[in-house]
Amino acid sequence: MSRIDELIAELSPSGVPVLPLREVCTDFIVPMRDRPKVFDGLIPWCRIEDIDSMSITGSKIGLGVSEAVVKEMNLKVMPEGTVIASCSASLGRYAINTVPLITNQTFIGLVCGPKLHNRFLLHLLFTKTDYLRSQSTTGTIAYISRSKFEELLIPVPPLEVQREIVRILDQFTELEAELEAELEAELEARRKQYEHYRNELLTFSEAGVRWVPMGEVCQMSDIRVNSVSLDSSTYVGVDNLLPGFKGKVSSDFVPTSGTAIGFKSGDILIGNIRLYLKKIWMADCSGGASQDVQVLTVSETAKDIVLSRYLYFLIASEKFVAHSVQHSKGTKMPRGSRRATLDYVVPIPSLNAQAKVVETLDKFDALVNDISVGLPAEIEARRKQYEYYRDKLLTFPEAAA
Repeated sequence: MSRIDELIAELSPSGVPVLPLREVCTDFIVPMRDRPKVFDGLIPWCRIEDIDSMSITGSKIGLGVSEAVVKEMNLKVMPEGTVIASCSASLGRYAINTVPLITNQTFIGLVCGPKLHNRFLLHLLFTKTDYLRSQSTTGTIAYISRSKFEELLIPVPPLEVQREIVRILDQFTELEAELEAELEAELEARRKQYEHYRNELLTFSEAGVRWVPMGEVCQMSDIRVNSVSLDSSTYVGVDNLLPGFKGKVSSDFVPTSGTAIGFKSGDILIGNIRLYLKKIWMADCSGGASQDVQVLTVSETAKDIVLSRYLYFLIASEKFVAHSVQHSKGTKMPRGSRRATLDYVVPIPSLNAQAKVVETLDKFDALVNDISVGLPAEIEARRKQYEYYRDKLLTFPEAAA
């Protein structure tokens, strides 16, 4: 019998009660809708990008508000130790804040009462993601209401059991964090090498190279597909495009009516909200995209002079992102300009030269991003091990109703 089994037998012999969160949390903090107009203070204002593993230590880009702004706007400060859960957009992200802070509407703050260890709740929420997604609204951006969190049923074993489970699961996450730090250092060295070679390979002399606006070889897709024909792997919204040119994941939301922008394998999809996030993916299948995604396709008349993979490397670059950000409009959620994308000037060398660029950069791309070798595979194995023990440790014999 394990230590946890012994504790449950001793402290909760009749089984573990299952309770709604409203009975074990003292507060549910829903951020204000309005974004501060002035960031001149020391209280961090955080977004989904500020989650670092399972914690939020502050704003990574230094956004902070003053006490005066908090009072003037009646902003809700989340006390240190709040379990912060994503309730829209990137569902399934959870963290605990190490300092008092304010967040945007992406989150809800769960303040644990005396019967609930905050890190126990943090680990437990990862097992509830699928259920929470099923309870979300089905609008353009999925949203989980405060009431759905309040109604969420969770097992609440004695605190001593919770602390022991937290101790075990934290060991897994700490080891994973160490491996990720080692991986990030290795990948950063690879990225720098990759950037160097990409810049070198995409620098051409004037001889034999045409410089043309993107619109001369590409166009925005005008195809429309029925949303009913799409599924989580073929529908692409801006929220399931990964930042940093890392591709995409399956969508949490698929519209059940209307149409989407059609794309096919080889098209280039660009997240058109907050382009500084670098959400750019070259499609490897056919499907449909939301209105917040630019779908760039090589024109029929240009297929004999340009490779779509070559264009992808030109677009998935800091230079293109800087161009797009410069022409974005809006402050809260700046949107890119389709016209600016088509006006972006690119070099078009011979097809043979393009093919050599693609071959070389694909090799570097694999070295940077391939999760099937080396440390990334070890991290993935540790993550699966954590998930296995997490699910096992957080399954209890329930107390009779």
